[in-house]
Amino acid sequence: MTTTQDIISAYLAAFNRGDWAGMLALLADDVVHDINQGGAEHGKAAFAGFLDRMARCYREELRDIVILVSADGTRAAAEFQVHGKYLAQDAGLPPARGQRYTLPAGAFFGLKDGRITRVTMYYNLREWLRQVDG
Repeated sequence: MTTTQDIISAYLAAFNRGDWAGMLALLADDVVHDINQGGAEHGKAAFAGFLDRMARCYREELRDIVILVSADGTRAAAEFQVHGKYLAQDAGLPPARGQRYTLPAGAFFGLKDGRITRVTMYYNLREWLRQVDG
Protein backbone atom coordinates (compact mmCIF):
# COMPACT_ATOMS: atom_id res chain seq x y z
CA MET A 1 0.00 0.00 0.00
CA THR A 2 1.33 3.43 -0.96
CA THR A 3 1.03 6.05 1.75
CA THR A 4 0.52 9.80 1.40
CA GLN A 5 4.08 10.22 2.68
CA ASP A 6 5.31 7.95 -0.15
CA ILE A 7 3.33 9.86 -2.80
CA ILE A 8 4.58 13.28 -1.72
CA SER A 9 8.15 11.99 -1.35
CA ALA A 10 7.97 10.53 -4.87
CA TYR A 11 6.54 13.81 -6.26
CA LEU A 12 9.33 15.91 -4.72
CA ALA A 13 12.01 13.43 -5.76
CA ALA A 14 10.68 13.52 -9.34
CA PHE A 15 10.87 17.34 -9.23
CA ASN A 16 14.51 17.16 -8.15
CA ARG A 17 15.29 14.78 -11.04
CA GLY A 18 13.46 16.97 -13.55
CA ASP A 19 11.18 13.98 -14.16
CA TRP A 20 8.04 15.83 -15.29
CA ALA A 21 6.35 12.62 -16.48
CA GLY A 22 6.93 11.11 -13.04
CA MET A 23 5.35 14.14 -11.37
CA LEU A 24 2.37 14.13 -13.73
CA ALA A 25 1.78 10.42 -13.10
CA LEU A 26 1.10 11.23 -9.43
CA LEU A 27 -1.54 13.86 -10.19
CA ALA A 28 -5.29 13.45 -10.54
CA ASP A 29 -6.58 14.38 -14.00
CA ASP A 30 -8.48 17.34 -12.51
CA VAL A 31 -5.61 18.58 -10.30
CA VAL A 32 -5.82 22.18 -9.11
CA HIS A 33 -2.51 24.06 -9.06
CA ASP A 34 -2.51 27.22 -6.94
CA ILE A 35 0.47 29.22 -8.15
CA ASN A 36 2.39 31.34 -5.64
CA GLN A 37 0.93 34.86 -5.64
CA GLY A 38 -0.98 34.01 -8.79
CA GLY A 39 -4.11 32.30 -9.95
CA ALA A 40 -5.18 28.69 -10.08
CA GLU A 41 -4.78 26.35 -13.03
CA HIS A 42 -6.86 23.23 -13.53
CA GLY A 43 -5.95 19.87 -15.03
CA LYS A 44 -2.85 17.91 -15.95
CA ALA A 45 -2.40 19.71 -19.28
CA ALA A 46 -2.13 23.08 -17.53
CA PHE A 47 0.28 21.59 -14.99
CA ALA A 48 2.40 20.16 -17.81
CA GLY A 49 2.57 23.64 -19.34
CA PHE A 50 3.73 25.02 -16.00
CA LEU A 51 6.45 22.37 -15.82
CA ASP A 52 7.61 23.22 -19.34
CA ARG A 53 7.98 26.88 -18.30
CA MET A 54 9.86 25.80 -15.16
CA ALA A 55 12.27 23.70 -17.24
CA ARG A 56 12.90 26.60 -19.62
CA CYS A 57 13.35 29.34 -17.01
CA TYR A 58 14.69 27.68 -13.86
CA ARG A 59 16.87 24.87 -12.59
CA GLU A 60 15.90 24.09 -9.01
CA GLU A 61 16.67 21.53 -6.35
CA LEU A 62 14.65 21.11 -3.16
CA ARG A 63 16.72 20.37 -0.07
CA ASP A 64 16.06 19.85 3.64
CA ILE A 65 12.58 18.51 2.88
CA VAL A 66 10.17 17.89 5.74
CA ILE A 67 6.78 16.32 4.96
CA LEU A 68 3.78 16.45 7.29
CA VAL A 69 0.67 14.34 6.66
CA SER A 70 -2.84 14.62 8.12
CA ALA A 71 -4.10 11.66 10.14
CA ASP A 72 -6.56 10.67 7.40
CA GLY A 73 -3.95 11.01 4.63
CA THR A 74 -6.02 13.44 2.53
CA ARG A 75 -3.75 16.43 3.10
CA ALA A 76 -0.02 16.97 3.33
CA ALA A 77 2.47 19.81 3.59
CA ALA A 78 6.13 19.98 2.68
CA GLU A 79 8.69 22.55 3.78
CA PHE A 80 12.03 22.84 2.01
CA GLN A 81 14.84 25.08 0.83
CA VAL A 82 14.85 25.89 -2.89
CA HIS A 83 18.32 26.14 -4.41
CA GLY A 84 17.95 27.50 -7.90
CA LYS A 85 19.38 29.13 -10.96
CA TYR A 86 17.39 31.58 -13.09
CA LEU A 87 18.04 30.46 -16.70
CA ALA A 88 15.69 32.44 -18.95
CA GLN A 89 13.43 35.41 -18.34
CA ASP A 90 9.98 34.43 -17.14
CA ALA A 91 7.01 36.64 -18.08
CA GLY A 92 6.78 39.76 -15.93
CA LEU A 93 10.02 39.06 -14.07
CA PRO A 94 13.53 40.56 -14.32
CA PRO A 95 15.96 39.44 -17.03
CA ALA A 96 17.74 36.15 -16.35
CA ARG A 97 21.53 36.08 -16.27
CA GLY A 98 22.10 32.77 -14.54
CA GLN A 99 21.46 34.27 -11.10
CA ARG A 100 21.49 31.81 -8.20
CA TYR A 101 19.02 31.94 -5.34
CA THR A 102 18.15 30.10 -2.15
CA LEU A 103 14.91 30.57 -0.28
CA PRO A 104 12.54 28.71 1.99
CA ALA A 105 9.30 27.49 0.46
CA GLY A 106 6.35 25.28 1.21
CA ALA A 107 3.75 23.30 -0.61
CA PHE A 108 0.33 22.07 0.44
CA PHE A 109 -1.28 19.05 -1.14
CA GLY A 110 -4.72 17.49 -1.33
CA LEU A 111 -4.98 13.78 -2.09
CA LYS A 112 -7.74 11.39 -3.05
CA ASP A 113 -7.62 7.77 -4.24
CA GLY A 114 -3.81 7.74 -4.26
CA ARG A 115 -3.46 10.82 -6.48
CA ILE A 116 -2.57 14.44 -5.77
CA THR A 117 -5.64 16.61 -6.36
CA ARG A 118 -4.23 19.98 -5.27
CA VAL A 119 -0.78 21.58 -5.23
CA THR A 120 -0.48 24.98 -3.53
CA MET A 121 2.98 26.60 -3.52
CA TYR A 122 4.23 29.39 -1.27
CA TYR A 123 7.51 31.30 -1.18
CA ASN A 124 8.55 34.90 -0.62
CA LEU A 125 8.52 36.48 -4.08
CA ARG A 126 10.07 39.73 -2.80
CA GLU A 127 13.03 37.79 -1.42
CA TRP A 128 13.41 35.92 -4.72
CA LEU A 129 13.34 39.24 -6.59
CA ARG A 130 15.93 40.70 -4.22
CA GLN A 131 18.25 37.80 -4.92
CA VAL A 132 17.88 37.78 -8.72
CA ASP A 133 17.48 41.52 -9.35
CA GLY A 134 19.74 42.72 -6.49
